[in-house]
Amino acid sequence: MFEKKAGAYVIDLLKQWQVSHIYGMPGDSINEFMEELRKEEAIRFIQIRHEETGALAAAAYAKLTGQIGVCLSIAGPGAVHLQNGLYDAKKDKVPVLALVGQVSTELVGTDAFQEMKLESMFEEVAVYNRRVQKAEQLPDMLNQAIKTAYAKKGPAVLIVSDDLFAEKIKREKELSSAVYARPHMLPADEDLATAAKLINAAEKPVILAGKGSDGAAAEVLMFAEQIKAPVIASFPSKGLIPDEHPNNLGHLGQLGTEPAKQVMKEADLLILAGTAYPYRDYLPDDASAIQIDIDSAAIGKYYPVTLGIASELEPVMSWLIEHIEPKDDGFLTKYQEKRKDWYDKLQADMDKETEHLQPQQVIAEVQAILEPEAVVSLDVGSVTLWAARYLHLTDQKMVVSAWIATMGCGLPGAIAGKLAYPDKQVVALTGDGGFSMGMQDFVTAVKYDLPMIIVIFNNQKIQLIETEQEEMGNKATNIDLANIDYAAFAEACGGAGFTAKTRSELKEALMQAKNSGKPAVIDAYVEDIDFETM
Repeated sequence: MFEKKAGAYVIDLLKQWQVSHIYGMPGDSINEFMEELRKEEAIRFIQIRHEETGALAAAAYAKLTGQIGVCLSIAGPGAVHLQNGLYDAKKDKVPVLALVGQVSTELVGTDAFQEMKLESMFEEVAVYNRRVQKAEQLPDMLNQAIKTAYAKKGPAVLIVSDDLFAEKIKREKELSSAVYARPHMLPADEDLATAAKLINAAEKPVILAGKGSDGAAAEVLMFAEQIKAPVIASFPSKGLIPDEHPNNLGHLGQLGTEPAKQVMKEADLLILAGTAYPYRDYLPDDASAIQIDIDSAAIGKYYPVTLGIASELEPVMSWLIEHIEPKDDGFLTKYQEKRKDWYDKLQADMDKETEHLQPQQVIAEVQAILEPEAVVSLDVGSVTLWAARYLHLTDQKMVVSAWIATMGCGLPGAIAGKLAYPDKQVVALTGDGGFSMGMQDFVTAVKYDLPMIIVIFNNQKIQLIETEQEEMGNKATNIDLANIDYAAFAEACGGAGFTAKTRSELKEALMQAKNSGKPAVIDAYVEDIDFETM
């Protein structure tokens, strides 16, 4: 029989789960756990200034690495602040663990100071949502929470009254283990045979590849090359499917290219490879469809499919490569020419010289200093549109809040990116609206010596909302932002700050930021350019 504090069990199990760091802010309902964490050198505590940053960073870490991200909060207000980041994890289907403090056990249910019904609050967002009743439950419930986060690809919430962490528990033998056995889903033979018939019969097949192509991108591209099919990459898969690949026509929808829009309307077979693309208006009006997804509930969810294959993508692509007849390249060549014309136009936009700095020029200059295997953390807003259209990624990783699309994700994503890949370049692209939503945590990057380049597209407005209001026929209202000297702010935090109002100033600022060895902010004043006119 052995005995130790429940909090010490938690630390040991987190190490077994290969947790390297936790995002959080100390407080009165997690102090006992913080004491145990203080004694542990293998798990780094990242003190953030707002719990939303911690949850968003945990989600971004999971997106970038596939490993569970962990965040920590007190009861009451700290727990409330986690919600946005946890919803980001849920909607983008990545594993996150939230350890949430609660008032002392004897006070639960008495309407004590900062007490909330946390189980009710987290019920909709969490794939696992439990409050620990006794210290003896804590190790096994922690294992179950993490297993569920991995299995159901979402946030697990474990609510613990802080006094339970300090209680000693006795065990004669372990009841559970810190092991997740990932299932390997293989396609059925009859489904593969049916897919082969549909593909061989198609004259104009188009592949729409998504995040499910992670780990199978090479096979997707080999398959596309074999059947001479255009490839469209869902925006969250940017970087997985290289923008420079000759079959890649870019993205679809509001973020997309004209060739991608046109080819979809001409397709006679749509192959949805690891994506449940939700925007029906951009998909073919009436085409046969094959959808390959590990989530069987996603198959046919947004488009009526002819054949659904519940499987990992790699074995399906590998089988098809071996069994599908090669096609002629007439359809592909037609759209490769359109692709070239499109990108020539974009290049001309980026190359043109103007008196004032324009957003697409900022993208071009960032591209020039972007290193191989860099991490690009993208915020949400008009900057997303500019990056989707003009930024080309080959082997770099991109992280973004894709489905809930929350502004303010750029900085937390950059923090997570640097912690995940300390030897890689990290660049964040954000608008002034997005950055100012969580800018206080720039000092977190400074505190933990996380060199990164944050480029702010500063147009003193929420431009995407302005566009939406005007497209609805309304007069733009309340979209102007009071300006902040972001370079001075960065310097005040102990980082490096630069202001750029011309292209030459931007080039110089990017080189200085890159060589500074510090977290750096470039306050790039950009013209208010209508995205749709470009």
